[in-house]
Amino acid sequence: MRSRKVLVMLGCSLLIGLSPLAADPLIQRGTDVFTTKGGGMTFYDFAENPIPAGFFCKGSKAFTGRVAFKGLPLATETPGQLGSSDTIIERLDDAVFNAKGVAWTRIQFRALSLVSIAPIKTACGSFHVYVSLAGKQRVTSMKIFRTQESGGTFAAPLAVNARMEFIPVAPAQKAARKLELVGSFTFPANPVPWSFAKGEMTKRYGDAVVDTNGDLAPDTLVPGTSNFLPGWLPGQSMNKACCREYVCHAESSGKEHCYWAALPPECENLPCTFDG
Repeated sequence: MRSRKVLVMLGCSLLIGLSPLAADPLIQRGTDVFTTKGGGMTFYDFAENPIPAGFFCKGSKAFTGRVAFKGLPLATETPGQLGSSDTIIERLDDAVFNAKGVAWTRIQFRALSLVSIAPIKTACGSFHVYVSLAGKQRVTSMKIFRTQESGGTFAAPLAVNARMEFIPVAPAQKAARKLELVGSFTFPANPVPWSFAKGEMTKRYGDAVVDTNGDLAPDTLVPGTSNFLPGWLPGQSMNKACCREYVCHAESSGKEHCYWAALPPECENLPCTFDG
């Protein structure tokens, strides 16, 4: 009788060990590429932290306006390799799920390319505003939850050291010095859906040499995508349709970045459906 009980307990342990959450595959390290959502949803508001007087030219007033941005496709060594993508974030480690369906990895900004939707107007003339990364980027942690077989949610603060360059619209408006601002800020974590990528979808974007400092010259090799689809809803049918949600990260002092997970070519113009 005792032997039978032991066998039953061992059998139960094996079944638990084979449960979907306990047997989760890991999420492989790699990059996630995004396309910024325009329409005024991505912006930098200078109301609380104005651009100082005299910045644009002698006698210019402090600038307290809001600058709305859109994505500017990243320059790559192979032209068009990342499509319309303007933002790259790298997951630095393989993320292994524990028995509770939770995994961790570290993330870091690798590339960012934005441009103002419209020039800003000052007493010194009008300026286009370009945003790129400034130097080495800080690393933060991503916590990933697997809530069902095909995916779940994740949350991660986004730390960015960014550079804004102000380029005169009219060639005659040549500034005597380079007009740029550099700042560091962190967007708080928001819950975001994710789904596993399968088959060819895991390599929808391969390794690429990308412009990481905003000078339009590709300079850094970044790894390709993996089996992680941020912003994609779990349960989506990869072979029939492509679904995604745009994500917004807002910072309390007037900054917001909204973006879509970049779609691979095979998803263009497809409807959004789910497995039954």
